[in-house]
Amino acid sequence: MLSFLASVLLAQTVPMTPVMPQTIVIPQQTRPLPGGLDQVPVFNSNNPEVVKTEGILLSTFPPQGKRVPGVHLNFPFQGRFDLFSHHIARAIETPNDLRSLYLGVIVYNPGDQPVTVDVLQAASYLSQPDAEFIDLPAHLDNTLGKLYSGPGDRAMNDILRGRRQEGWVDRLVIPPKQSRLLMNLPIPVRPLTPPLNGRSTLARLYSNGAVYMANLAMFAKQNPDGSERAPTHEEWVALLETGDLAGPREGAPSPPDRPTGSEIYGRVAAVAQGSQWRTQVTDPDSRLLAIPKRGEAYSYGLSTLLAGKMGTGQNQSATLLTRYPGTAYQAHGNYGIEYQLTLPLINTTEAPQTVQVLVQTPLKEDTLSKPGLQFRQPPYANVFFRGTVRIRYNDDRGLPRTQYWHLVQRRGQLGVPLATLTMPPGDRRLVQVDFLYPPDATPPQMLTIQTLNTSQ
Repeated sequence: MLSFLASVLLAQTVPMTPVMPQTIVIPQQTRPLPGGLDQVPVFNSNNPEVVKTEGILLSTFPPQGKRVPGVHLNFPFQGRFDLFSHHIARAIETPNDLRSLYLGVIVYNPGDQPVTVDVLQAASYLSQPDAEFIDLPAHLDNTLGKLYSGPGDRAMNDILRGRRQEGWVDRLVIPPKQSRLLMNLPIPVRPLTPPLNGRSTLARLYSNGAVYMANLAMFAKQNPDGSERAPTHEEWVALLETGDLAGPREGAPSPPDRPTGSEIYGRVAAVAQGSQWRTQVTDPDSRLLAIPKRGEAYSYGLSTLLAGKMGTGQNQSATLLTRYPGTAYQAHGNYGIEYQLTLPLINTTEAPQTVQVLVQTPLKEDTLSKPGLQFRQPPYANVFFRGTVRIRYNDDRGLPRTQYWHLVQRRGQLGVPLATLTMPPGDRRLVQVDFLYPPDATPPQMLTIQTLNTSQ
């Protein structure tokens, strides 16, 4: 699921060592994550990822009156909804044409009364210069929020902290039968080497009336002096009404009813269902979660997907309410979706136990071939997860702790504990884990609770 941009720009330098790689199997139980995604619709624009021709990336407008009716999905938004957009401009094949590619998000009010769209949180970043793909250590304190690698990583970090990035309006007031621009931002490729850049966007929105939305791609216009300018509202409307799909479209996904283990998941151009997965993780028929026995562990799937359910039997991919033919059948990867997980841990043993909470990236499987998770030491070079995870709990002194950890995990990586708790017999400890699944990550991951084989 790693983007083309990340694979080209990120020169991941893993120190070469003479250590012979080996696969490690950690015997343990894997469990489906309780709960599920909420009902919030998500405008999910990620196909094509690399945009080379102008046009419509995703439109939920009605088809009536449009030159190409089939590219308009006729889906209105009202109440809470999200905007997710992740696209790349590449001029490697056209070095004499280094115009910026603009992304325009237009919102239309079809009703007879004004509609207000509140921008609750929003962030949009370029890979260059806003958030370059850099090689970071596996586990860093990100309390200040200054650590990120890639625009998706940075945007998710902002939304996790409830921010609305400077430059976004706090609300749009749209008169009846009119439209307004929510976003009109460039992806410049000049003077980059190679001429390649990307933009990741996530916005949480609320509308007090029905609206339609479209994400469009258009090259910068030229001023008389030769400089670039952004497309105007009128030019965006004209493209919406007369344009076809932007291209080139990406390859069709594998049929979901015939999994093979080497699926082509496809890029998403659709309205997905689900903005947050908020749940209390407990034992069956209990309000608590018993820690593992000493020396044992169990894991819950994070962003599990078709042919990657990690023995849990659970596909967490968001379903699609409407989509373009030839694009992904589900929102595989759950990019931009927030996981809010509460673990009411209890030590049911008669001895003190040392418990750790981790996020891990084991080797992907669907049904486990061995009774546990498989890791590789050293892990593979390719990064499968880069993002900030927040964990909140009471420490061993009873004091509340909130920690932000920036994680970089490669394929097959064991992970480093987010928290270590010394729990006396009968001790209860509430642990909350919260993160937004970042673009340029590759699912699945696992949330692991393990009890060490020694007490402290």
